[in-house]
Amino acid sequence: MGRYVDAKCRLCRRAGMKLFLKGQRCETEKCSFSKRPTPPGMVVKRPSKPTNYALQLKEKQKLKRMYGMLEKQFKRFFSIANKSKGVTGRTLIQLLERRLDNVIFRSLYAFSRNHARQIVRHGFVFINGKRVDIPSYIVKEGENIEIRAKEALQLVIKDCIESNAKGRSVPTWLQVDNPNYKVGIVRLPEKEDLIIQINEQLIVELYSK
Repeated sequence: MGRYVDAKCRLCRRAGMKLFLKGQRCETEKCSFSKRPTPPGMVVKRPSKPTNYALQLKEKQKLKRMYGMLEKQFKRFFSIANKSKGVTGRTLIQLLERRLDNVIFRSLYAFSRNHARQIVRHGFVFINGKRVDIPSYIVKEGENIEIRAKEALQLVIKDCIESNAKGRSVPTWLQVDNPNYKVGIVRLPEKEDLIIQINEQLIVELYSK
């Protein structure tokens, strides 16, 4: 599976906002975006008003990078959303939020989505009693997720819960049982459950050209 291997803080600076890609570091004074909120690279004079295409592309890149996906993966999710019933933009956000790695991250069991992806890949996650090691697995309403971790990982997860609780909270569409490392999918997520603001209509317009 392809993945982004360059400096993640550059992505936040390019997006013009924190995408919370580095876990705890994003909440401290060491955050690169807090130090330099300007785009990376040489300082060039830009047009005062960006074009519609520039706005659409920036919004798509923001959402894609927040979930740690490459273009081919993101386009596949958009295709699924476009073929589904309902509003395409909201369906896309709902699908991305329902990714298994994102659920682990939003449950505060990981410092970042990349960290959550590692937990899933290493086979510690079980859904309704069955092992699932695919980070892009789409969870369903009513499913129960459990992390069966060894003592070393349990200590890491406890640290994650304590640290993440200072800056984030568990969304209402998830029900967590911290002592047993279990998560229940109470309902499907909505756009309002996102950590950052996204104009999904711009993304739909970009792919509709």
